[in-house]
Amino acid sequence: MSFHERLTARAGAIQAFLDASLPQGDLPLEQGLRHALSGGKRLRGYLVIEAAARFGSAPEQSVVTAGAIEALHAYSLVHDDLPCMDDDDLRRGQPTVHVKWDEATAVLVGDALQTLAFELLSEPACHDSPKVRVALIGSLARAAGAEGMVLGQAQDIAAETAGRALTLDEIAELQGNKTGALISWSAEAGAILGEADPAPLRVYARALGLAFQIADDVLDVEGDTATAGKRLQKDADAGKATFVSLLGLDAAKSRAADLVDDACTALDPYGATAENLRDAARFVISRTS
Repeated sequence: MSFHERLTARAGAIQAFLDASLPQGDLPLEQGLRHALSGGKRLRGYLVIEAAARFGSAPEQSVVTAGAIEALHAYSLVHDDLPCMDDDDLRRGQPTVHVKWDEATAVLVGDALQTLAFELLSEPACHDSPKVRVALIGSLARAAGAEGMVLGQAQDIAAETAGRALTLDEIAELQGNKTGALISWSAEAGAILGEADPAPLRVYARALGLAFQIADDVLDVEGDTATAGKRLQKDADAGKATFVSLLGLDAAKSRAADLVDDACTALDPYGATAENLRDAARFVISRTS
């Protein structure tokens, strides 16, 4: 099975799990939940499942944790798209939730997705051990909160009124929080599920997360809105510093490739059994959306 076939298969399993976990009513909230969770590559969920497989966790069990991170990621997108944040009208090729319905519905959809993530992690279907479930819940709360993703979002907002362009180190820190924290958690969760040391996966995922963001900055310059499924060149239009604006396009691509090499090297302790994770690292800088 090729990487893209495996990614598609994992995405299908995650989608089926999420569909079964959502309320099926016709209120705007219920429709909005299904809308927000439709589409997407499911890369974070893929990382959970493939990392967990290194430690003997079957996909049928790790899909619960994969669904949780995809629900939490979707919440972050719904809120990030709001007019008070990034003010986007297109996500995954569809109208954003606040555009299709209204801002209040979007806030509530995001709230419900966030709480769904922790509900899923609390259930015995996630893992037989309460200790493991608590470890997943606590670590995701930190990755998603004021020490991780939310901190990165706050740093991004603050940068808009800082009166100066961010330095390369500051951008790396911001994106390591805003984007990288959930990607790191996704890989580390596999080790937590297997009750193993997450250190190699942490190194892998941090390098992958930064490569992912640099690739996003490259796509913002070179990509096509129809293919990407979202508006592009917003950062350039707003005059925001990015990896591309500071490094240049070719140097940014080179830096992303080096980070992918670092991510793959971090998996050496797992040998050939981690090839699916190496493929994921290579994918993040070759994608078009």
